[in-house]
Amino acid sequence: MELKLEKAETFFDRLVGLIGRKNLESGHGLLIAPCNSIHMLFMRFPIDAIFIDKNFCIKKIFCNLQPWFGFGICFGAWAVIEIKAGEVARLKLSVGQILNIEWI
Repeated sequence: MELKLEKAETFFDRLVGLIGRKNLESGHGLLIAPCNSIHMLFMRFPIDAIFIDKNFCIKKIFCNLQPWFGFGICFGAWAVIEIKAGEVARLKLSVGQILNIEWI
């Protein structure tokens, strides 16, 4: 399993995240770093959020966070990966797993 990710590392890119987008392709996502919490204000679609450490080890997973109402936090996380809702189940991701990443 490999995720194709964009990086959001500047303050502005981290602030905007996926706001304004209509959807994500399966297997694609956005890595926001550093980041240990997210909100779903102004979002247009649900997502799965995967909080990771610097070794890309999954620390916590939030599935199906809904636009406007979702929120996720993981103290001690280095970053979060936001992917299309349902991808965590499809990819069979779990806490403790090390992710394989392809940068786009």
